[in-house]
Amino acid sequence: MKTVSKWKVFVLVAIAQFMVVLDSSITNVALPTIKQQLNFTNSSIQWVVTAYVLTFGGFLLLGGRAADLFGRRRTLLIGMGAFTAFSFLIGISQSTTMLIVLRALQGMSAALMSPSALSIVLTTFRDGPDRNKALGYWTLVATGGAALGLLLGGALTQYVGWRWNFFINVPVGIIMAYAIAKNVPKHGREEAYTSLDLPGAVLVTSSLIATVLAFSEASTWGWTSGTTLGVFAAAIVLMTAFVINEKRVQHPLVPMSIFKIRNVSGANLMMAPIYASMLGLFFIVTLYMQGVLHYSPVRTGLAFLPFPMVLGFMSTRTPKLVARYGFKRFLVAGPLLIAVALAWLSRLPVDGNYWVNLLPALLIMPVGMGLTFMPIIAAATSGVPAHEAGLASGLISTSQQMGGALGLAILSGVAASVTASSAHLGALGAVVHGYDRALLVGLAFILVAAALGATVIKQPRRSGAVKSHEQMPRKKVALEL
Repeated sequence: MKTVSKWKVFVLVAIAQFMVVLDSSITNVALPTIKQQLNFTNSSIQWVVTAYVLTFGGFLLLGGRAADLFGRRRTLLIGMGAFTAFSFLIGISQSTTMLIVLRALQGMSAALMSPSALSIVLTTFRDGPDRNKALGYWTLVATGGAALGLLLGGALTQYVGWRWNFFINVPVGIIMAYAIAKNVPKHGREEAYTSLDLPGAVLVTSSLIATVLAFSEASTWGWTSGTTLGVFAAAIVLMTAFVINEKRVQHPLVPMSIFKIRNVSGANLMMAPIYASMLGLFFIVTLYMQGVLHYSPVRTGLAFLPFPMVLGFMSTRTPKLVARYGFKRFLVAGPLLIAVALAWLSRLPVDGNYWVNLLPALLIMPVGMGLTFMPIIAAATSGVPAHEAGLASGLISTSQQMGGALGLAILSGVAASVTASSAHLGALGAVVHGYDRALLVGLAFILVAAALGATVIKQPRRSGAVKSHEQMPRKKVALEL
């Protein structure tokens, strides 16, 4: 294969990642329409989003390990082919069950795509300024894609129908699969063996699914009911069995040694609550705009437009700031700015005004996100050997997606519980009160992330400006991180 510019490779795999991220949010604006046309209930409609995010997050570790074992480009193309096919089938869905099952299968396909794409970036751009720049753009794709999904979803839903939120993936998927096969260099296996730890994959995925299921249904079952506590207990047992399995199996899905790298552990612990608040916020604010302020799908999408615009600006500048000052300070300042935005949104009124109650937060939050995501990915992947690049990519992506799934389940559950106990405020007042309390929970998540950034993340030693990791001995970097 001819030599291809590394930035051309980046653009191709970034578009693949954009497809994955887009589908985690593009349906948000369409939810009221889907609910009406396919007769979803109030409690089941969130599963249109949750089913995708849940299987996406649950199978990311398996997808990341598959990329290391069978080749990154091959795994990416297999995932993209399945993703494209399931997108078409979702577009022709005729029932709630069919739609939810296909969304889950689409999420599994995305789990093959995302870690493969990121690990291609990590091996194409070695540690240093170029990698920082690439991760800055990756941040824009990973977070801006979610915000742009709201705008695109609104336009498609209003003008051509909600099914085109999925049909649009078909031509894009076919074109991009051809371009990637032709231009992205083939990557061989990083390991001599090719056995996947399937028992480990089943255990960790089952544990994560049980956890999200418990949080999702707790408001219906009762937070202290036997069913809720039983599902939580099952999740703990399954996770314990996963850890035991990983310590005993010859080729584990997740070698526990990777968590000895301090910043890998810290960054993954931070990513989950940050993305939990972000995805939960998009879901709740979308419902507030359409259900309380009576915005159309297009107007809802346009209302979110400042978010990706500000995020795009920040994402192109953060790498230079990180190169100059290091990433630790941004992993404290960024989450605190996000916390300010959530505190503002947690006071939404029944008779809200976009310019006063929403826009300030939609301008502040992307600044915080822009200062946070690139440093988190840099911390989570620096110092990781090439043969575990897919694993590191899968871990941080898992933390992101499972954090999003849990955040959506917890925040929607809190909103439903508070609404049910606030009937004295009137129907609309109770709904808005539930939204406000849910956003306060999101604020608590972010404060936990800021605390982790301040206490767990370790800044590599500097000499004047921050040294790029390629200037440090590899073994020493791993110990410092």
